[in-house]
This record gives sequence, C-alpha cells and structure tokens, in this order.
Amino acid sequence: MQYDSDTLRRLQLTLLEMLHEIDAVCRAHDINYFLDSGSALGAVRHGGFIPWDDDVDLGMMREDYNRFLAIAPEALPSDLKLIAPGETKHYSPMFAKVMKRGTKFYAKETIEAGFDLGIFIDIFPFDHLGPSSEVIQKQTSTCHRWQKVSYLYHAPSVVLPHRGVLGALERGACRVAHGVLAHTTNEESIYRHYIAGTKLGSPDSDQCGCLSYPKPKPYPKAIFLPTKRIRFEDGEFPVAGNVEGYLEISYGSDWNQLPPPEKRRNHKPEVLEF
Repeated sequence: MQYDSDTLRRLQLTLLEMLHEIDAVCRAHDINYFLDSGSALGAVRHGGFIPWDDDVDLGMMREDYNRFLAIAPEALPSDLKLIAPGETKHYSPMFAKVMKRGTKFYAKETIEAGFDLGIFIDIFPFDHLGPSSEVIQKQTSTCHRWQKVSYLYHAPSVVLPHRGVLGALERGACRVAHGVLAHTTNEESIYRHYIAGTKLGSPDSDQCGCLSYPKPKPYPKAIFLPTKRIRFEDGEFPVAGNVEGYLEISYGSDWNQLPPPEKRRNHKPEVLEF
C-alpha cells in the first residue's frame, strides 16, 4: 500500500506511544537501549522520525536484550506484546519485536508465513564479535546464513536483488528451498544454529555488531555506552554516546545529507489497520 501523509503520521504517532511505553519499562528495570538505524538518524538529523519512515528500531547489547526478553512479557502494558525468536511460533527474524495488539501490519512474507503481525517496534541484539577478523568473518557468515534459512523456512517470498528473468529464477529457487527446508528442519533447530554463531564472539572483544543484519557492521563497543538522551519528537530517548561516530560507520560520511526521492524507502505493508 502507499501511505497518504495522514496515515503515515498516524502510524508514526502510534509508534511514538509504544516507544514511550518501552522506554518506561527499560528505565524502571535499568535496561540500557538506544535508538538504532533510521531512528537514530532521524533523531539527530530531524529531531524525530525521518519524514518518510514507518518504523522504530532499537538496539540493546545482548545482555540487556536477554534481560528485556525476560521481563517484557509481564512489564509491558497489556496492549503491547513481545515477539521473540525461539519463543514465538511462525516468526522468522532473529531479533525481537514489540507489537501493538489489535492492529495489523501485514507484509507479503508475513502473510505467506501465516504470521499475524501488528504495528511493531524492532528490538535488535548487538553481540560480542570475535577476537580476529577471521573469527568475525566466520561469525557473521554463520549468523547471516541461518537468518536467511529462517526466512526461507517460513515463507517462499524474500527480498531479492534482481528483476526480470534472473529475478524469476531466484524466486523459483526460493520456492524450492522453502519446500526442502519445510521437510528437513524446524524453527527450534534453526534458532539454535543461529545462537551458536553469535557465541563465536568473545566478551573481551572491543567490537560488537548486530548479526541479524544482512551485512552487519562492526562497531567499537565504546561508541554505544554510556548512552545519552536526545530529542525525538515529543520526548528524549537514548542514542549511542558517540552517535555521530555510529552514524558515520552505519551510513558513511554523508549521513547528514538527504537521499534522493527514489531512495527514500519504507515498509509499505499490504495491510495496515489501527
């Protein structure tokens, strides 16, 4: 679907309400988190949402992430629900979401997977990376492989890089892979393999990364903690302590420049209901 300006703004304000609730839980339980990806970029560059953005991304170090997963089911208000890999059936990402009950935010792949997704905020864990470039390469490739396996296991439709004949061949290959995986593995096994990959890192390493990203970037741990709170819409929320350094690693030295209109992307769900 294409958003009109009123619908997009209503979605952003719904996400903002959810963000306030998550922030309250994290502050009450002393859980460190930070605005991640486009949400961090929006906070610094726009003082809120990137004007065309339709989601909120949060990051947590793995230790804080695990604590959040443990307390969130009871601590979140009743209209919000935690969705987590390894716990929520028919859920393919290797990161958690907080979803608003009674809403719909259906993408093609969630429809095919039979997963009733609502309006959501992504919660990304950042893991310790390996002590050497060789270990980091093994760690990231292992996690990327099992994240892709999870997506293909749950639905034959995944985001593909090509169109035309090559794209048709890729889609056909994905359908075949989906059928094979459905008969040879299960959600629990896929999740175990992914988590084993994250543990190739070392707590003594000075680098971390979000291993569920398609192309995870290594970040110095010191770039994140301690966090600082900056303006985002009607409140203040935490970002990486060196948020400019984080944005430069994430988006390049021109991170503060607006992209051309043709590169301004969002989720565009098939179904959106408030």
